[in-house]
Amino acid sequence: MKSEYNLDPKLILIGVQMLFVAFGALILLPIITGLDSNVALFTAGIGTLAFQIITKGKVPIFLASSFAFAAPIMYGVQEWGIPATMSGLMASGFFYMIVSYIVKIKGVNFVHKLFPPIVTGPIIILIGLILAPVAVNMAVGKTGDGSAILYNHHISLLISGASLVTIILVSIFAKGFCKLISILLGLIVGYTLAILFGIVDFGVMHEAKWFAIPKFVMPEFNLSAIIFILPVCIAPMIEHFGDILAIGAITKKDYLKDPGIHKTIFGDGFATALAALFGGPPNTTYSEVTGAVALTKAVNPAIMTFAAIFAILLSFVGKVGILLHTIPTPVMGGIMILLFGTIVVIGLETLNKEKINYSHPRNIVIIGIMLVFGIGGMFFRIEEFEFGGIGLAGLLGIILNLILPKE
Repeated sequence: MKSEYNLDPKLILIGVQMLFVAFGALILLPIITGLDSNVALFTAGIGTLAFQIITKGKVPIFLASSFAFAAPIMYGVQEWGIPATMSGLMASGFFYMIVSYIVKIKGVNFVHKLFPPIVTGPIIILIGLILAPVAVNMAVGKTGDGSAILYNHHISLLISGASLVTIILVSIFAKGFCKLISILLGLIVGYTLAILFGIVDFGVMHEAKWFAIPKFVMPEFNLSAIIFILPVCIAPMIEHFGDILAIGAITKKDYLKDPGIHKTIFGDGFATALAALFGGPPNTTYSEVTGAVALTKAVNPAIMTFAAIFAILLSFVGKVGILLHTIPTPVMGGIMILLFGTIVVIGLETLNKEKINYSHPRNIVIIGIMLVFGIGGMFFRIEEFEFGGIGLAGLLGIILNLILPKE
C-alpha cells in the first residue's frame, strides 16, 4: 500500500493505537535502567520519523526502546554514568550504519543467503515466544519480568481477559473502521474495568505539570563504555532482519529489496545514535507493533508517522504522560498475549511457505537447536559481556545453515 500522508482522522487514531501498543515496553526500559521515560518517548518519536524518512515512508515500522541493551545500560549507568553510557549507545548506532554499507555493497542476495526461511522462521517464532512470559506476567498482575506482584491475581485475570476477549470479538466480528482499532477498544475496556476495580491511582496526576521538558542528557566520550556496549549490537541487528521479514510477510512485500535492507539497518542505526544524542535508550523495530499490524491489517506506513508525532507531543505533556503511566499491567498483558501469539504464527507461516521438510535431519537440527537455545535462555558470558537469547540463536542458525550439507 502506498503511504498517504494526510490528516485523515482514522489514520491518526490508528497511529495513536500503535503508540499505546508500544507504550508499555517503551517506558519500561528507561524505568528499570534509570533513564527518563519522557526522553524515551521523545527519542522513539524522532527515531521513527528519521527511519521513515530514510526508508522513504515505505515500511510500517515503529522504533522504540531496545531491551537487548537493558543489562549493559544498567551496568554502564552505575559504572560510568548516563552521559558516558550514551557514548557507547551512539557508537552502536554508528556500527549499524557501517554494517548497512557492507550489506549495500554485497547485495540483497547476500542477506538471503545468510537469512533463508529455515533461519528467519525460527527467529520470528522466537521473537513471539521469548516475549510470551512478559505478556502472561503482566496479565496476572505482575511486572513484566515477574519479579514483583502489583495487583490481585483474580482481578488481574478478569481485566486482562476482558481486554483480550474484546480484541478477539472486534477482530473477528466487527467491520469497517472498528476492526482497525480493535486493540484500542480492548485497551479502553480493560482500563475502564481497572478503574471500576479501584486499581488505578490518579493521585499522581495532581503533582504533574501540564508542560514539562524531558530531562535530556548529552553523551560524553568514554572508550570503556563504548568497548563494553558495542558487542551487544549483534543481537538486535539479527532481530532487525527478523522483524523486517515479519512485517514483509504481513504486507506481502519484499522490504529487503525495496527500500532495501541496507536502508532499514541504516535507519535503525541512525535512530539509535539520534536517541543517544538526547539521552534516550537505543531504538529497535517493535515486535508488538508488528503484531498489531498483522492483527488490524493497517499497513499504511503513515500510521507510524502519526504514532511518532504523538509520542513527541506526549513527551512534553507531563499530565498526559503520567496518565498513561496509570494504565495497569493487566490491561496491557491481555493485549500482548494476542500480539505475541500473532508473531509466532507469522514465523510458522514463513516456514510453511517454503514447504520445509520437518523430518529431514538437517532441518531438525537447525530449527530445533535455535528454538531450544532461544526459549531456554542459553547464553555465553565473558567477564561482564553476555550474549544469548535471539541473538545467539540467530547466529547459531546462520552458522549451521552455512556449514551443514543440504543433501
